Amino acid sequence: MGRKQRGETLELGVLQQNELICAERVLWKQAQSESFPGEVTTLWQSRGSPEARHPTVAKSSSILKRWPFMDQNGILRMRGRIGAASWATFDTKFPIILHREHQVTFLISDWYHRHFRHANRETIINEIRQRFEIPKLRVLMATVGRNCMVCRIRGAKPQPPPLSLLPDARLAAFIRPFTYVGLDYFGPLYVRLGRSNVKRWIALFTCLTIRAIHLEVVHSLSTESCVMAVRRFVARRGAPAEIFTDNGTNFQGASRQLKEEIEQRNEKLTAIFTNANTRWNFNPPAAPHMGGVWERLVRSVKVAIDGISEAKRKPDDECLETVILETEAMINTRPLTYIPLESADQESLTPNHFLLGSSTGIKQRLTSLIDCRSTLRSSWKLVQLLTDEMWRRWIKEYTPVITRRSKWFEEAKEIKRGDLVLVVDETVRNQWIRGRIEQVILGKDGRVRQAVVRTSSGSVKRPVVKLALLDVAENGDPNRTRTGGDNHGPRVGGCNDELNTPRLDVNGSRRSS
Repeated sequence: MGRKQRGETLELGVLQQNELICAERVLWKQAQSESFPGEVTTLWQSRGSPEARHPTVAKSSSILKRWPFMDQNGILRMRGRIGAASWATFDTKFPIILHREHQVTFLISDWYHRHFRHANRETIINEIRQRFEIPKLRVLMATVGRNCMVCRIRGAKPQPPPLSLLPDARLAAFIRPFTYVGLDYFGPLYVRLGRSNVKRWIALFTCLTIRAIHLEVVHSLSTESCVMAVRRFVARRGAPAEIFTDNGTNFQGASRQLKEEIEQRNEKLTAIFTNANTRWNFNPPAAPHMGGVWERLVRSVKVAIDGISEAKRKPDDECLETVILETEAMINTRPLTYIPLESADQESLTPNHFLLGSSTGIKQRLTSLIDCRSTLRSSWKLVQLLTDEMWRRWIKEYTPVITRRSKWFEEAKEIKRGDLVLVVDETVRNQWIRGRIEQVILGKDGRVRQAVVRTSSGSVKRPVVKLALLDVAENGDPNRTRTGGDNHGPRVGGCNDELNTPRLDVNGSRRSS
């Protein structure tokens, strides 16, 4: 279309096919003249010359290996080797050459990326090659994907910080076993009661220091049942200083009930639970990795139960309790360290060494003593000596095993107050809720380990490993990046969907652009 003349009326309407084709040719020629000015000049001057039937570009040209030529419309194309294919289109046989770092090339790749609904990268590359020849096309498509807001949201993943130092409870040597306790439930297990089958659960108490376990059969998931299980544990193992649990409703209820009882000066619960200043510590919701010290033992107990209960019929309560106690004894005899090779008489250190004095519970015979007074004094010294020796072995043999980090070695970008995040939930697919960080909670090492997220349904507390940071600006647009150098590096924005692009507003909710 030419320039509008004075007095001429400009008609507005839908663009016709010939108009779109002319516009495309103008864009191709402009992009090629800016990217390959020398090649365009050389081929244009050689066009129609009888001396040069197949003109070529300089040997220093970046598109020499494409063996370019200029068609009748003045567009650079590659001489393909399928020119004799009658079934192929002209663009397929002789694709248009474009520079990877030009803005027009980026917009073309961006259009294909959106047109095929953010599909697999190889699918989009195959479609582009049907018409265009772009060097290093995969690098360009990677840049397009990084600038696409939809792909950035879909591909958002949590970036866990490096593993923190072990808590003090894992390294508290020379203390009474079960001073620091982790508590978890697993089940249900079915037992035979008359002619019916009823559910039973297992409460697993584990010493965080020596990794010993204590199992209790629980008849329900109620708060009262949890309190009674804790009372039975305290009666046999003593009151712990701290109890660490997941954020289960029964554990929350047990803690709340204990606080109420303490406030009311209930003598029984006060004598049982507060003489040692017992404190309940709850992990944030959806953070099983923070309770890995007992989650791993739950698995060991399940394997042991499967190995012991070989009967196919359902056991009764008495049989189940027997199986659970045998499982407890079996798990407590597992070695904490490697079996030493220097001496065949020395056995590996186990949790039962701290509970029973040896791995099997058989006490060593004491030496003969002279009188009662010296016997008491010598026995106490002998017990203290044996206990100190086991703790020295625990320090020398066990602590080097747990000092190594097994994952999360790289530094990650820390979330901060006001960031937009996706709350990861493995139980649902493509339905992760979005929210904004209200508060960050630091660990002992100064890194952000937990955060309070405000969502559309309220505030939730989650660990950082369950929060995927959305790298977006406050107005919903991605950070603009450069895709090229000085001459071919205009600023480009992220791609949006064709009509109504879902974006994030300041409050973290979805809106249409």
